[in-house]
Amino acid sequence: MPVVDSDYYDNGDPAPAKYELGRMLFFDKIMSGNRNISCATCHNPLLATTDGLSLGIGEGGRFIGPYRTTGSGDDAVPGRIGRHAPHLYNLGAREFIHLNWQGIMEGNADKPSEISIPAGPEKPGGLDNVLAGQALFPIANLNEMIGQRGENEIADSVRPGNGRFRPIWEGYLKRIRAIPEYVELFQAAYPNISLPEDIKIAHYANAIAAFETSAFRADNSRFDQYLRGDVDALSPKEVEGMNLFYGAAGCDSCHSGKFQTDHSFHNIAMPQIGPGPEVRMPLEDRGRTEASREQSDFAKFKTPSLRNVAHTAPYGHSGAYASLEGVVRHHLNALESLDNYDRSQVLMPSRSDLDEIDFQGYEDVSLRDKIAQNNELRPNPLSDAEVSALIAFLHTLTDTDSLNLRKLIPSQVPSGIAVSD
Repeated sequence: MPVVDSDYYDNGDPAPAKYELGRMLFFDKIMSGNRNISCATCHNPLLATTDGLSLGIGEGGRFIGPYRTTGSGDDAVPGRIGRHAPHLYNLGAREFIHLNWQGIMEGNADKPSEISIPAGPEKPGGLDNVLAGQALFPIANLNEMIGQRGENEIADSVRPGNGRFRPIWEGYLKRIRAIPEYVELFQAAYPNISLPEDIKIAHYANAIAAFETSAFRADNSRFDQYLRGDVDALSPKEVEGMNLFYGAAGCDSCHSGKFQTDHSFHNIAMPQIGPGPEVRMPLEDRGRTEASREQSDFAKFKTPSLRNVAHTAPYGHSGAYASLEGVVRHHLNALESLDNYDRSQVLMPSRSDLDEIDFQGYEDVSLRDKIAQNNELRPNPLSDAEVSALIAFLHTLTDTDSLNLRKLIPSQVPSGIAVSD
């Protein structure tokens, strides 16, 4: 069934003023502690809304994509980000009710404003949907966007008894409220805002969600055209790959629906690399267990949508596979692939202290066995010709219009901070 406008929030066409406010905020480094990183740094519109790295380099890094460095001196990053930065395509579709690799942000497709986010009593009211809820957390993460304590007023705002998130969000709002151009943009987007003090963090989050819903929509691939009746949109080889995908290869058992995802969580024995996302459990990634607290969910991760998959490498929650063929072949025999993982597929800037721990989790045999025990993929011996056909089909999921996003990048933002990294 083809994708239609009604699949998206606001029918994929949010109010222009709200979109424009979100666009400015998405690219403005003022929404980071040290004013040196924006949403676009790790979700770059020139890099298929990703960063091209296995594991990202957050606040303190320099440049973008494969050229990003870990910074230098006192400003150097303390470590890599624990999980791969996922692409943002179609996250404004209502059916995307689980966000993040472990699904800790949960929404309701029928009642979008009913969301669950890990903010406890600090959860702000008035959030439009789960995509807005997600926008609140990268700006509240020390390694991703805030920086370290002692570096800026936002990093220093969290104190015992003072709340975990509200002081951070208020710190950003204080900056925004002091910029007349931003106040005007917020007032244009939200008529109920009269004074700078009326600007709330939910307004920020909802604007980001509105921008992402429209800007990163990807539903006009050749596969979409085929579904809409253009039988010549796919070549015979691509049709063969499509039939494999929805047939003998069994890809659609997880990669189902309009966006090739079941929005569920599966263990497919992906190699664990990097520091892991939880400080109290270094080198380990519990996956869905982090959100569900169920041990049966260990190492299960959200099924990614495959839209634009040919352009969103590396692949997997840890970015373990640099090529589309590499991750496809992992699915053919996941346990063998796990045991014989080729470390050269990792795409990350080198730094000796970080390099030292990158593969410690993978080298932990007990952890690797624990991942393997719950693997859901059974061997599926496809021929080289079938793999080639399958990859050809995956390329038909590319919406070329959604790759040419240079037009989204503003020449300047209200803070006056340079947009480029």
